[in-house]
Amino acid sequence: MGNLKLHIPGPVEVSEKTYRAFCTPMIGHRSQDFKDLYGEIQPQLQKLFYTEQLVFLSSSSAWGVMEGSLRNLVSKKVLCCMCGAFSDKWLDVAKRCGKEADALRVDWGSPILPNQIDEKLATGEFDAITLVHNETSTGVMNPLEDIMALKKKYPDVMFIVDSVTSCSAVKIEFDRLGIDVLLTGSQKALALPPGFGVFAVSPAALEKAATLNDRGYYFDFLEFQKNAEKNMTPSTPSIGHIYALRSKLEDIFSEGLENRYQRHAQLSALTREWAAKNEFTLFPESGYESQTLTCINNGARSGGRVVDVAQLQKNVKEQGILIDGGYGKVKGTTFRLSNMGDETEETMQALYTALDKGLAQL
Repeated sequence: MGNLKLHIPGPVEVSEKTYRAFCTPMIGHRSQDFKDLYGEIQPQLQKLFYTEQLVFLSSSSAWGVMEGSLRNLVSKKVLCCMCGAFSDKWLDVAKRCGKEADALRVDWGSPILPNQIDEKLATGEFDAITLVHNETSTGVMNPLEDIMALKKKYPDVMFIVDSVTSCSAVKIEFDRLGIDVLLTGSQKALALPPGFGVFAVSPAALEKAATLNDRGYYFDFLEFQKNAEKNMTPSTPSIGHIYALRSKLEDIFSEGLENRYQRHAQLSALTREWAAKNEFTLFPESGYESQTLTCINNGARSGGRVVDVAQLQKNVKEQGILIDGGYGKVKGTTFRLSNMGDETEETMQALYTALDKGLAQL
């Protein structure tokens, strides 16, 4: 069998154009050529993030930046908003970093709501919160705009937002919303090879970071800012990723941001239609469904069709397509279909055809 077409929540399919860019011959990372490369993509990154701040490049997975955010910004206590496997992990990471942390937990499949955060922040105990915008384990997209309205009420609380599976697929206006850290990884909505992070930090967050003496070096926000001002990174970067990112930004702005958002919305709607047509229900609460992947209920909640997910995966894999059989405690009782990155109506229809055939074989 040749390469499998990826319809898992990440890594997602990487285009030939992006791969070719990733394999561009190396340059010195302290050379003028590198500065020119970084300088060339900076304005596009700022447009993508809707920010006037410099956008930083990290040679790490998104988790590196997530851990770095805690080290840079938490001096009192962090509130970890937990609604699935990836947001749940923040609490463990915070404690391993020696930070005081508390959980705001909701049932898997439910969103984090502003009033729940408000109730916690009103105690005055917290100086930071962590939020996963799009929780891929459950297919829930949290209401970021409504949550960020709390920033006016709690201006001194640092709002740290993971947008790994939403940045570039959904509009997130960093400056207007008042986000303090917005981070994404390369291998999901951006459709790049894994192992790279892109993030923006607010002026208030840089000021807060300057007050902490144990923020480390590799993810020190002040080091990122100082270097970015010179179109540099604090330590040796993955240059191949930056070439690939330049290529991907060309694609994104050639398509147009609004068109890209609309495409993701349309393709996720098509997947939900496919699920309904096949008598499946969805795992997320209605109204909070992700725009980049669909988490289909397969017994995790009452109602809807239930099938042998492992066998369905196998049947679809035999047709050259990889789907995800659920994650964590809902493995097998849900399954997930990704539409993020470069997917089109044509590629998604090929997925639905394979799924239909796979279901017929059960």
